[in-house]
Amino acid sequence: MSTSLIDDARFRPFHKKMFALTAGGQFLDGYLLSIVGVVVLGMSQDLGMSASQEGLIGASALVGLFVGGLIFGRVTDRIGRQLLFTLHFVVIAAASVASMFVNDPTLLVALRFLIGIALGADYAIGSALLSEWLPTAQRGRVMGMLIMAWFVGATTAYVVGYSLIHLVDSGAWRWALGSAAVPAVAFIIARIGTPESPRWLVSRGRVAEAAAVLRRVYGADATPEAVESLVHEEKAHGLGFAGVFRGEYFKRTAFVGLFWLLQIVPLFAIYTFGPTILSAFGMSSSSDSIIGSALISMLFLIGCVPALRLIDTLGRRRLIVWSFALMVIPLAVLGLVPTAPVAVILACFCAYALFSGGPSILEFIYPTELFPTEVRATAVGVGTAVSRIGAAIGTYLLPVGLDRIGVGPTMLIMAGITLLGFMVCVTLAPETRGRSLAEASNVTPDSSNPVAQPAGSAAR
Repeated sequence: MSTSLIDDARFRPFHKKMFALTAGGQFLDGYLLSIVGVVVLGMSQDLGMSASQEGLIGASALVGLFVGGLIFGRVTDRIGRQLLFTLHFVVIAAASVASMFVNDPTLLVALRFLIGIALGADYAIGSALLSEWLPTAQRGRVMGMLIMAWFVGATTAYVVGYSLIHLVDSGAWRWALGSAAVPAVAFIIARIGTPESPRWLVSRGRVAEAAAVLRRVYGADATPEAVESLVHEEKAHGLGFAGVFRGEYFKRTAFVGLFWLLQIVPLFAIYTFGPTILSAFGMSSSSDSIIGSALISMLFLIGCVPALRLIDTLGRRRLIVWSFALMVIPLAVLGLVPTAPVAVILACFCAYALFSGGPSILEFIYPTELFPTEVRATAVGVGTAVSRIGAAIGTYLLPVGLDRIGVGPTMLIMAGITLLGFMVCVTLAPETRGRSLAEASNVTPDSSNPVAQPAGSAAR
């Protein structure tokens, strides 16, 4: 196998900086989606909002994420990663500040929709740019760590929102919504000067610019031979937006979209409605349900830690298949024995949160590895869009299920959805461990085999 400057590079401070800048988008996503839930009561009282208007404000960001991922994934593949990597954060900062001054729920819905579009764009832009810079040996672990920034952002939102409610006499919700502008501006400044992806430049025929970027990052290692090797790797496939819905790439698009959706439906519902679900199981004390929800939330983050290690030892395919299989068990127990002791109920939710770490980190790994550079952001955008459908389904149908059919049947439905995700992964999940981006994204006879091993590695 020929040496690749990017794939075989040592992990440098530059890569750590790229991760931190990309993680900023996930931090803001978790922060912005969570902060509304913390202050919705005060916001509703001040603006005289109806229940449907409250729902629209929550839904508007999710709809925006759907639109932003679908549109700006393709735009990113057409015009490049670097410009949009900074520009959409300006939209987030401006819309957050504007949210402080609204007196009309309709305007707030529009601003949240705009924020959602920018967040959806960041999924596609950041994931594509970071993956195209990372060495093969660290790509899985570093890409998987992005989801952890989401949980950190969500936790920060709870702390900030709770603090503002107790520190500000009135209008705390305005300061809470506007507070997102602070990290947004910080990341705007930090992202200025981020280099363009040399893989994207080569895929567009801009080889001289790619060589200049490589010299800027790798110095003397960016020899003419190294540049020529990258040109050889990034062969044009002639793919456009429709290309991710044809042939072998359609199978990959279906896999990414389905596993992401089928994971998000129960996960997002449980994460969002932790107190409501625990109350339905008999934990009527608000302090009990909040403490239980905090524990579950923390375990969603902790569950990512072992998955990050297993991603390169166990492999992508085995990790996602076993994770879905194990996630079914606690949900099934909750559905079959809804009157179980509190300790059993908490143990089941904690087990689900821990087992969900594998699919969570793979949300950022599989889409970037399974598609070539010219449609990589497009594929991430499609996956993001489909996942937001799952988030909406889980968020808005779960309370309906609890009310109409009860907690037991609702949990069994969630178990069934997770079981369907297991079946999708068994059928479609490929193994990309140890492969360069060019190898993993290339469609070959071997690549159609879900259990195909990385080139040069033995089955484990």
